[in-house]
Amino acid sequence: MDREQGRGIGKAMTARTETIDGAAARPTARPASADQPFQPLDYGLYALTVIAWSASWFAIELQVGSGVSNEVNLVWRFAIATMLMFAWAAFSGRRLRFPLSDHLRFAALGVLIFSSNFLFFYYGAGYLVSGLLSVVFSLASVINMLLGALIMRERPSPRILAGGLIGFAGIALMFFPEIAAHGLSGGTMTGLLLCLCGTLSFCAGNLVSASNQRRSLPLVSTSAWGMLYGTLWSGFLAFLLGKPFIIDPSVSYLGSLIFLAVISTVMAFAAYLTLLGRIGAARAGYATVIFPVFALLISTALEGYVWTAYAIIGLAFVAAGNVLVIRGGKR
Repeated sequence: MDREQGRGIGKAMTARTETIDGAAARPTARPASADQPFQPLDYGLYALTVIAWSASWFAIELQVGSGVSNEVNLVWRFAIATMLMFAWAAFSGRRLRFPLSDHLRFAALGVLIFSSNFLFFYYGAGYLVSGLLSVVFSLASVINMLLGALIMRERPSPRILAGGLIGFAGIALMFFPEIAAHGLSGGTMTGLLLCLCGTLSFCAGNLVSASNQRRSLPLVSTSAWGMLYGTLWSGFLAFLLGKPFIIDPSVSYLGSLIFLAVISTVMAFAAYLTLLGRIGAARAGYATVIFPVFALLISTALEGYVWTAYAIIGLAFVAAGNVLVIRGGKR
């Protein structure tokens, strides 16, 4: 779920009478507010979003170690998610027919966010524990703002610049011990660069998504088409590289596949969109600050990740940088 999409949806949902994806909705009983207390449903939606996104990184590790190629893993994952997204769009009466020019936008969205982004992280998972993948990805909020400033020619505020510097300093601290021990040619550096490429791909896809939002293209429908094109692109890469289209029948593989496709991709997406409408984009965005912490705790329990002083201070820096960017970017 990208931040630029969330901002557009969050703003739309704060109106007294809302229109979601082009379909008229009932008047909003509880408009989003920055100071409104959480209701029990809000806590449930927040927990689902954070848990699903936190655990998804370990599920990726299970996929990578299965013997199925990363490209084919993405084909299976997003084939399932695509069918569910189209079913969601169809049963909710959302628009599904678009002109060719829009499909070119959907294809770009699919290649950048629903294929290349994940492909870099899947390969990065071969070098890093799952929790560190999530920490690098959490820099998306920082990179989004910096790319927006660079491309849209909008000067970032001092708060955003400080948040970006603090966030990147935190990543440097977390990875410093391994890189110092093994040098720039070590596996840790390779994994970090792959994950940074994945994050950049995701943020580039955010620019496409922001353009779609400005054209008032419906979010659920564009995501469904984007997932379809992303699936086709991953399949094309697998065919081009001669990767066999196989599936691992083990319980761990099938379980991680269903979790990633259904819970992490579709259910968490729906929960996050609902959360945006209930509590606003600013507070919902803090999920990106929280889930790396839980992902690292999962890595500690299941992968033997060892906390160091550098890791603790670095994670605090990354979280602080994200908070500064989110708070500074509310405008």
